[in-house]
Amino acid sequence: MTATIPGFEYRRVPVADGVSLNVAIGGSGSPIVLLHGFPQTHLMWRHVAADLAADHTVLCPDLRGYGDSDKPAETDGSTYSKRTMAADIVELARLLGHERFALAGHDRGALVAFRAGLDHPEAITGLACLDVLPTLDMWNVMHGTTAAIGFHLYLMAQPPELPERMIAATPDEFFGHFLDIWTNDPQAIPADVRAAYLEACRNAVPSIVADYRASAGIDVDHDQLDLAEGNKLRMPVTVLQQDWGAALGFDAAARWGAWAPELRHSTVGYGHFMAEEAPADIAKHLRGLN
Repeated sequence: MTATIPGFEYRRVPVADGVSLNVAIGGSGSPIVLLHGFPQTHLMWRHVAADLAADHTVLCPDLRGYGDSDKPAETDGSTYSKRTMAADIVELARLLGHERFALAGHDRGALVAFRAGLDHPEAITGLACLDVLPTLDMWNVMHGTTAAIGFHLYLMAQPPELPERMIAATPDEFFGHFLDIWTNDPQAIPADVRAAYLEACRNAVPSIVADYRASAGIDVDHDQLDLAEGNKLRMPVTVLQQDWGAALGFDAAARWGAWAPELRHSTVGYGHFMAEEAPADIAKHLRGLN
């Protein structure tokens, strides 16, 4: 990948044995970490990050398995668990001098952020999750023909190597499909950024599938255990999402409220790629999470 966030410094930071993350760093002030979604990289935050850098130290990493971060082979089913990926982010921030920080995630990154909030509450000052439900809730609300919208969740949940081979056969068509149908504003992802996303995904099929496969396995186990033990997010939580509840028949605010006693939930009119479609509004919501 060659596309970068203008004015941001880039580093590779070792966060676990054999795993270094690519991270863009900019601005000054209270720290905020921004985690990207699928099928994207840290570049999805380019506008929001530049805005927040006026009064925050902004860290935009590529998650393990994505972009220019390392892509370890799955070994025991936990390599791409959200618990492992969340530990990466907390270690990344610590190594860059931030014991406590605000954390925002979109899509897959929001699931990592959610897990970081549960596992590392002492490190997270405020949490924001964009256009996602917690993993356990996501599976619980998917049913009938409405679940067809999430066909990729079921495809990548299958055992190796069928999903990997199918996706690798036509990666640009597969990943490009989501870039096309999940946006309300096609101009929000210009050609060079789209090309960077597709290149990154093309080079990361096994790790992306492993990330999704974990969400149908070990991530569910972790959520179920937290639910049984009554663990909740202890920090203020902001949730921004499309009105998936109306489409799929669930109360999104209630689902989130069960995990987040201090919740600010908003339904927005943007497409899924909201940080690129409405960056000024998203930055306004994220500013002050500290």
